[in-house]
This record gives sequence, C-alpha cells and structure tokens, in this order.
Amino acid sequence: MASIIDRVKNSVNAFIRSEAVENTVQETYQPGGYTSYGMRPDRGTRRMSQDRSLVSSIYTRLSIDVAAIPIEHVRNDDQGRYLEDVDSALQSCLKVEANIDQAARQFRQDIALSLFDKGIVAIVPVDTTADPNVTEAYDIITLRVGEIVAWYPYHVRVKIWNERTARYQEMTLSKKVVAIVENPFYQVMNEPNGTLQRLMRKLSYLDSIDEQTSSGKLDIIIQLPYTIRDDQRREQAENRRKDIEMQLTGSRYGIAYSDATEKITQLNRPAENNLLTQVEKLTEQLFSQLGLAPSVFDGTADEVVMLNYRNRAIEPIIAAITEAMERTFLSKTARTQGQSIMYSMDPFRLVPLSDLADLGDKLLRNKILTPNEFRSIIGYKPINDGQADVLSNPNMPESKQLSPDAEAPAPAPAGDDPAFMAEQDKIVNGVFDDLEKTIDDLSGGSGG
Repeated sequence: MASIIDRVKNSVNAFIRSEAVENTVQETYQPGGYTSYGMRPDRGTRRMSQDRSLVSSIYTRLSIDVAAIPIEHVRNDDQGRYLEDVDSALQSCLKVEANIDQAARQFRQDIALSLFDKGIVAIVPVDTTADPNVTEAYDIITLRVGEIVAWYPYHVRVKIWNERTARYQEMTLSKKVVAIVENPFYQVMNEPNGTLQRLMRKLSYLDSIDEQTSSGKLDIIIQLPYTIRDDQRREQAENRRKDIEMQLTGSRYGIAYSDATEKITQLNRPAENNLLTQVEKLTEQLFSQLGLAPSVFDGTADEVVMLNYRNRAIEPIIAAITEAMERTFLSKTARTQGQSIMYSMDPFRLVPLSDLADLGDKLLRNKILTPNEFRSIIGYKPINDGQADVLSNPNMPESKQLSPDAEAPAPAPAGDDPAFMAEQDKIVNGVFDDLEKTIDDLSGGSGG
C-alpha cells in the first residue's frame, strides 16, 4: 500500500490541471492561428426548411435506428458464415472511435443524417497506415463523413472537416479510396420532384401563410362617406387613416373611434385553401413509400409493425453503407481471405418480455443457443459453469452431454480384467453346453 506521502506527491488537483490545460491552449491557439468556436463546428448543418417541419423528426428517427445497428470488420469461413472479429484499426473505427470528435455510434448517425440530407455522401479515410493511392495494403485509423461537391470520371471533390486546421476543406480524392454511399430512397427523398421535396415546399408555404396571419396586422378597410377622386379628397382620406392608426397605437387598450357615416370592414380572417389537405396526403404517401408508420414515432408499434419498418426502411440504408465500405476499404486479397464488413441486427429486441421466456426455452431445447449465450441476450452476465457453454437439452438430464473441452471416458478394459474374462468364459461355456444338449437330442431321436 502506498504511503500517504506518495499519494500526496502523485495526486493532481482538478483546478491545477485545468489551469495547466488553459495555459497550453492559450500558447497553442494564438491569434491568427487556430480559431475557437462557440458551437461545435464539425457538425454538419442541415437545411433550415427541414428544421421547421416534421421532416427533421423523420430524419432523426431513421438516423437513430440506423446508428443502433453495429457494423464490424469480421472474417468469414469458406461458406460465408461469421468466424471471428478482425483485430484492426478499421475495427476500432467501427466499434469504438471513428475520429477525435465522434464515437462509432455517432459516426453512423452522421452518415445516415448526411445521406438523407444530401442524397450521396463520401466516407473518407483521413488517417491511414500507408498511402492508399500507392498500395492496397493499408489500415484505416480515422474516418470522416464528407459532402461530394464535384464529380470527375475517376475522382470526386469532397468537402470535409479538417481537424488540424479546424476548418472545412475541399480536396480531390480517387473513387477507389473513398466509400461513396447513395441513399436507397433517393428518388423519394432527394429528387427535386420527389415526395419529400414536395412536402417540404408545401410546409414552407403553410409556414409563410401562418406567419402572415399572425403578423399582428389588422387588415381593415375604411369606407368614407365621400368619393375619393381628386387629390384633396385622397389627402383627406390618408389623414383619416393615419388618425385611426394613431388612436390604436397610442391607446392603452387599442381602442379607436370612427364617424357614424364611416364603415369599417375587417379582412384578417384566414383564407380558405387546401394546403393542409395536401400536406396530410403527402405525409401519408411519404410514410408508405419509406415503409414508416405513425405508431413507430409515438412508440406504440407492435412487433409486426417494427419488423416491417426495420426490413423496409432501416435494412436498405445500413446495407448500402456496409457494401460501400466493403468494396472500398477491403482489397480483393482481403475479401479472398474471408474478410468482410457486416452489420448485425438483433432480432430479440422486438420480442416482448412475456414471450422471451418461452422463446428461450425453445432455443435451448433445440440446441440452438447455449445458456450463456441466452443470458447475454437478456442482459445477464455469463456463469462460470462448463455446462453453460454446451449445446444441450436441459429437459433431458439423463442424456449426458460432454463439453467441448472435456475428454471422452476411457474404454472399459478387456483382456486385463479377471472379472471380464470370467464372464466371457461363462458365456462361452453356456453356449457349448446348449450345443452339446442339442446334438444329444438329435442323436437319440435318430437312433429310435
């Protein structure tokens, strides 16, 4: 145990450590060099029209569900079945940290949000162990999501966040190096005349009408008791209008008076239009085309609805991301060796707790899962028991199952066991006695 003096000597106060960090920051980020920001600058900005409508909630829900599916760098066997995880820097990017600003899950959500907003995004390997333009034998250390701003036959120009300069920067990269992902729902979400774009325009129009309605204007017409045909009468009417305005703005309660011969007509009633009906119809079309349901967003969807939502909406997006990564980040040699980038969707997340016990019993009895594998599904730690890692039927205790590491029992001894030899002699003697008796009976019968 360390002494009190050593503990005091090695301890660091949080305030002292903060002062040291502050001094380092001030020395590093001098004026004219790095720039500080009040908000996180590397976070991609979305179009303002989305933040003012329900489109933002749709994007957020889809991106969260896409990010909830892990992506891994794995090795498969000859049949294409999962064998093991690959210990690589790319695996660390996909499971732990994609870059200095984003964890793996946040990185996946950034891919999905950028994909919905732009239609096509680029996943750029920023730091690698070797130059990807020279050799295919390299490992990826950091990844970032970039926006494609220009297309060339064999290259793309990508706008990406440069963490070293704390600014967005454009650079031209080869298509063989950058994983280009296209939104599977591009025709619905990103086409200029697609359902989602039409819905966004209608919502923008509806917001404009609401702003005009709630702008605070009275929108009234004053009918004066005389005709306004000459300049003198027009000037008199203008003075009367200004007088009523001054009465309304200068009064504590906004009260004004008018002459008995004047008639005031109010026009600030909402104009009837079919914008709201069109918005509702476009929303229904968008939900059906994307495989969504209102119950998914309010949390009341049952297992069938959620399964349909995951298969029709989430699976195409996550599959497009993993396929783009695999074809770009893994060389032909690596794919020949069985390496792959896969996603795994947990089917038990959709099973209600009331049905989980019955399902677990079926999986254990039919030797599909071991007890420890099922314990990890329901969130329990594995137990240190040899039988807990063996595929066996717990309802048949008489069938003795052997663990993979257990040794088979030694065969029973044969020639060296006296009891075994005596038993064998007894059996042989009995067979000979029966044979002699049978021969005697046959001989006696023939002699008679």
